[in-house]
Amino acid sequence: MTEAATLMIVDDHPLLRKGLRQLIELEDDLELVAEASNGQDALNLVEDSEPDLIILDLNMQGMDGIETLKAMREKGISSRIVMLTVSDHDEDVVSAITNGADGFLLKDMEPEEIIAKIKQAALGKMVISDRLAEVLASALRRPEKKVNNALESLTARELEILKLIAKGLSNKLIARALDISDGTVKVHVKHLLKKMNLRSRVEAAVWVVNELNLGRDS
Repeated sequence: MTEAATLMIVDDHPLLRKGLRQLIELEDDLELVAEASNGQDALNLVEDSEPDLIILDLNMQGMDGIETLKAMREKGISSRIVMLTVSDHDEDVVSAITNGADGFLLKDMEPEEIIAKIKQAALGKMVISDRLAEVLASALRRPEKKVNNALESLTARELEILKLIAKGLSNKLIARALDISDGTVKVHVKHLLKKMNLRSRVEAAVWVVNELNLGRDS
């Protein structure tokens, strides 16, 4: 049997955490390993629990979701992070993704759909609520010449990894596909994002799919 993906929930509403916990417990391929009611507690717990996926609320008291997301990425947390929120404001979606989130889901989705998206995220896929997908694609399009020029500076390996990012693969899956270490992939991703002046792997993936047609069918 495939090893269950480990999850952490960060939300300041006990009822929401309980509901998600109950949904997760029904799934054999998902395992809840940590819960936090605020951003600071999440930061304290995440390194010990090392979850594959973090479900993070956007609007929390104290450190909000974006601040927590930034702090986690600054600490080098490589877990996939998906925002789960009631907000469908364009600026919240863009802010989350450009600061390193791997998805953005709305709390008014059907429970079965939330679980399905969580499973996709745990497998390394980008997950966006359907009605927000076009908002994100439009906001993150970057037709500027500087990005096209930056592509020419990528090494063959970096371009190869960029194409796999566009297919939604996580660092772990990219490493497996290319027979290199997770750490090596992480370094390549960091370098290619810097060269392209992009702030997150999801932003890079959306740009590549829109501009170069190197998406899932390539």
